Amino acid sequence: MENNTHYFYVLLTNDNTYYAGYTTDPARRLKEHNNGIGAKYTRLKKRRPIEIIHLEKFATRSEATAAESAFKKLTRGQKTTYLKKNDYSP
Repeated sequence: MENNTHYFYVLLTNDNTYYAGYTTDPARRLKEHNNGIGAKYTRLKKRRPIEIIHLEKFATRSEATAAESAFKKLTRGQKTTYLKKNDYSP
């Protein structure tokens, strides 16, 4: 069965950096990142443990990846402001 919910997510890593990504299963993806089998960026031990600090739902993959792409183009300060405006509590 195909998952019809698509997510744009932001992680806060142990070295206080942001990582943005796309997934259809946030819990699985977080586990992959924390086990060192996620993205290359989060494989470094100094970046773990990792927590999801932002999660947005979308109906389509293209919407979720567009949100991810737009976020990645922001400066660190703009990202922080975006995250504060779009508060997320797991």
